[in-house]
Amino acid sequence: MNDPATAPPRDVLPGARRSTPFYAARVVVSGALAHGRASGSARSSDGGLALELRLPSELGGDASGPNPEQLAAAALAASLHAELALVARQHMLDPVPITVEATVTVGPDPSDDGYLLRAEVEVTWPGIPRVTADRLLARAVARCPYAKTAGGGVPAAVALAPEQRDGQA
Repeated sequence: MNDPATAPPRDVLPGARRSTPFYAARVVVSGALAHGRASGSARSSDGGLALELRLPSELGGDASGPNPEQLAAAALAASLHAELALVARQHMLDPVPITVEATVTVGPDPSDDGYLLRAEVEVTWPGIPRVTADRLLARAVARCPYAKTAGGGVPAAVALAPEQRDGQA
């Protein structure tokens, strides 16, 4: 497999800006009985992530494992928290009390037959004047890659993998 950090994109959505990444995470999802979302596994190439995906009870699943919306919410909250902590330290403020709660929902996309995600984030920053917290939150959101993604769509390269000689994709 090509290293995603050095491989040229096969197809990039219009409007996507190209940059040189300093980290690339590779995760493979495979399905079991139905599809990866309902009964699959997700494994990272470095072994740091290994989990069984399950449908939430609201979608008819047993909720016995994480689902993609939970993973997206965790990624958004963690990334924004990191940016807030950085901004806080730059202003000599204690980042420890900051909490970030992200909610990611999935529902029908009214523009087609597909689905649409929506993210809502609530930040709690006790002990800081609201006007200061609002200003620093805006700076953190402007820097946060996951907030940028949630707010403007995800530039993505999506294509079939090259055919393998043994007939497997």
